[in-house]
Amino acid sequence: MTVSERAHELAMAAAQAAADKKAQDIVIIDVGDQLAITDAFLLAAAPNERQVLAIVDAIEERLLELPEKAKPVRREGERGGRWVLLDYVDIVVHVQHTEEREFYALDRLWKDCPQIPFTDRDLADSAAGSATAE
Repeated sequence: MTVSERAHELAMAAAQAAADKKAQDIVIIDVGDQLAITDAFLLAAAPNERQVLAIVDAIEERLLELPEKAKPVRREGERGGRWVLLDYVDIVVHVQHTEEREFYALDRLWKDCPQIPFTDRDLADSAAGSATAE
């Protein structure tokens, strides 16, 4: 993996923020070997424009709460709310409407790059709770 420690920290925090807002199909792709401009892409989808914007807001808020605060150097697509791109240099976040996610299929475009595992902590906690209840 070529993802820096900082990029990994940003990607995990952003992914969890997206999951907390019920984002779907959250994927983190290590693109560091293929691109010189960033280490990772975070992809997330939502079924409507309002949720896309809520996910974007949650990601921005979470990354500002980190000990070493992160602000996007570029933000695109907010007006339409169908695809918002947040460029943090170390990572680039794509929050897309479900239809755009399927149409553009960035996962397939970058399929040769390794994925970075992410597990929503709420799902992990509920799975751990189920295992201990048995």
